[in-house]
Amino acid sequence: MAPRDMLDFFVILVVATSVIATASCKLSPSYYQSTCPKALAIVRAGVAKAIKNETRMGASLLRLHFHDCFVNGCDASILLDDTPSFVGEKTAAPNNNSVRGFEVIDAIKARLEKACPGVVSCADIVALAARDSVVYLGGPSWNVGLGRNDSTTASRSLANTSIPPPTSNLSALITSFSAQGLSVKNMVALSGSHTIGLARCTSFRGRIYNDSNIDATFAQKLRMKCPKSGNDNVLQRLDIQTPTHFDNFYFNNLLQKKGLLHSDQELFNGSSVGSLVKTYACDSGAFFKDFAKAMIKMSKIKPAKGSNGQIRKNCRKVN
Repeated sequence: MAPRDMLDFFVILVVATSVIATASCKLSPSYYQSTCPKALAIVRAGVAKAIKNETRMGASLLRLHFHDCFVNGCDASILLDDTPSFVGEKTAAPNNNSVRGFEVIDAIKARLEKACPGVVSCADIVALAARDSVVYLGGPSWNVGLGRNDSTTASRSLANTSIPPPTSNLSALITSFSAQGLSVKNMVALSGSHTIGLARCTSFRGRIYNDSNIDATFAQKLRMKCPKSGNDNVLQRLDIQTPTHFDNFYFNNLLQKKGLLHSDQELFNGSSVGSLVKTYACDSGAFFKDFAKAMIKMSKIKPAKGSNGQIRKNCRKVN
């Protein structure tokens, strides 16, 4: 082969290798099609079983994905248990005695390990479980990109600072979501996940006693359940109308000053962001469409790929 031909061949080879490497780094809904064809069905069945047993679990699995992705990306770091030599994210303030669904992920992972050992990552299970929970409760579906690895590390400190608390004002919310590459529209749409699930008294006590942007009757009823001290773990619906059905009523509640959390009502508190709240309150189709887009975008936050991370055999510990 002539030197010129060898050079051309080398360039083609480098380009081809680069294309293959780039493609392999992308998440794909069909990632397990050949290596574990029953993977999606197994996750879906596990989610359905869990929600049938406890309807609230759908919201918990959705929240688990959110809290995972906001700390070093969607890498299942939130699932790692603490050990004598390791402090993970479960005991961080936003997660401790609050984030749930770990046993559901464990059960799904166990089934997947029997069907195709060492193939499906815990991070992908969490992403799929969030989507399947929303669909099961009447919300929109979307294609979940797959192919993430699981992290071998976690960050308690980042979990304490990266996940926006329920006391956040609008400016802090925008900053938190922007830090993850998410727009204001993404933020408002994702906040609509509070159309399902429950919150503890400790999460909304400050709002019902201190906020002025709240319906007086609504606040008074909540004060009867959540006094200024005590009853910390009393639960209240995030959506006062349909807490077990994924719909747009959450946004209607905000228009009536009946958002449960301070951070919820901040979305409709005299700012331009309120126009999005009005749109979603009037048009469930627009909300569903934007929510699905935002979930796809959030699920792509810094996924561990290639030589980064591993496929954990047990979601609670590193191999």
